[in-house]
Order: sequence, then structure tokens, then C-alpha cells
Amino acid sequence: MSAPKKSLGQHFLINGKALAMVAESLAIRDGMAMIEIGPGHGELTDLLIASPAMKIIAIEKDYELAEALKKKYALLANKVEIVEGDALKDLPRITERIGLPYVLAGNIPYYITGHLLRIAGELGNKPVRTVLTIQKEVALRICAVPPRMNRLAACVQAWGTPHIAMSLAPADFDPPPTVDSAIIAIETKIGEEAGDLPENYYETVRIIFQQPRKTTLNNLAADLSLPKAETLDLLKKAGLSGTERPENLSTDTIRRIANLIRP
Repeated sequence: MSAPKKSLGQHFLINGKALAMVAESLAIRDGMAMIEIGPGHGELTDLLIASPAMKIIAIEKDYELAEALKKKYALLANKVEIVEGDALKDLPRITERIGLPYVLAGNIPYYITGHLLRIAGELGNKPVRTVLTIQKEVALRICAVPPRMNRLAACVQAWGTPHIAMSLAPADFDPPPTVDSAIIAIETKIGEEAGDLPENYYETVRIIFQQPRKTTLNNLAADLSLPKAETLDLLKKAGLSGTERPENLSTDTIRRIANLIRP
């Protein structure tokens, strides 16, 4: 087994039950593809080769691991494609060309979680569902609802419905991380549930949550340089009293605010 590179934040998932949970949570059906981020030595890939996935595209940033995977799956090149690259840069391009409904999976470096989920939320061709192994504390934040809403949850829940599929201990990885982990599954919203996301939705989230301990009224008034009375009128149009703090707002409420302050 190749030694992990600390600079890439590699912690390989080795618990067989956890790998099986990832595969089960992906719920791959006929006619679907899978994009895997950080396949490592192919632990999850091996499980999914026998799945109904018509195509598996595995994005590996580590050159040595990518080369080893290409050799490992050389006889399965019609089903398994190994891409040496950076998912944060290459994911949009790959999803544009995939041509099939797909699921997204990954045992990812924890430091890229927020960035990756932001990219996933802005994809033109979004995954049917996303299943990631991430830091448990972050997974809990993503799944939070009012009165514990936060910036990350507001961003992810705008396009997907998350839940924690399984909690993981450090011993489930090689080498063990210093924190507890979790498998999070995010079902992408479709149809009326998804709705049209205002172009300024994420900017509105940034404004509202920039000082979470302050009221939404104070955050908006300060950032938009509006008199508080005018900002209060705006919030009342969104069905708010003006006393709410960011942690009390649902994504639907944030959408309404975004539409009202849209340039």
C-alpha cells in the first residue's frame, strides 16, 4: 500500500462495512454512471465494478496512485476511467461530458469539503445523489436545521437534502485521522422542491451569516448600506419580524430575502 501524502490529506477508508454503506447509499441503478473523487487504491471502486453503473470515472490527484489504478483496471477500461487531476478544477468539465445521470462519491480530504460542495451545488449537470466521507462535526453542521442553521447548511440545503448514513471512528481509516468522521448522503432536489435558486442566493447567505450572533436585520442593513427602517420593511415582506438571528432562518426564507434584495 502506498504511503499517504500528508499534503493531500489522505486517510484511506478500510472498514468494509463503511465501504458497503457508501455503495448502498449511492443506490446506483441501470443507466447511471458514477464519479468517484479520491479512489486511493480502489477500495470503493472494487465494490462498485459489479454494480449496474455503466461508467465509473475516478479522479485521483496523486500521480503514483493514479498510475497504479490505471494498471489495476487496464482490462476494464470500457467501464472504469481513471483521471489524474484535481476534482475541484476538473469536476465541472467531467460532468458536462458524462452524458448519463450519475452519482458522486468520495473519501475526500476534509479541508476541501466546503469548496467541493459549493462546486457541486453550482454544477449545470448535478449528481442524482452525493455520498462523501467527511469530518463528523462538519457533517452535523451540513444537516443542521433552524434553530441551528449555519452558512454551510444554508448553502448545501439550497440544492440537496442531506442525512448522515453512518458514523465512523478513526480506526476505520489508514492512517487514522485525529477526528471522528461520518458518511453523509445528499439527495439532489428536483422539480418543485428544487425551485429556481436566485442568482444572488449564495451572496445573500454570506451577508446574513457574516456575523451570526447579530440579527439578520443588522447584518443586512450594514452590508447593503440601507437604513434599518428600510431593511425592516424588506424583511417584513419576507414574512419576518426583524428580530430573527441567522440560525433561525430556513433556506426558503433566505430565498425570499434574496429575491427581495436582488439588484
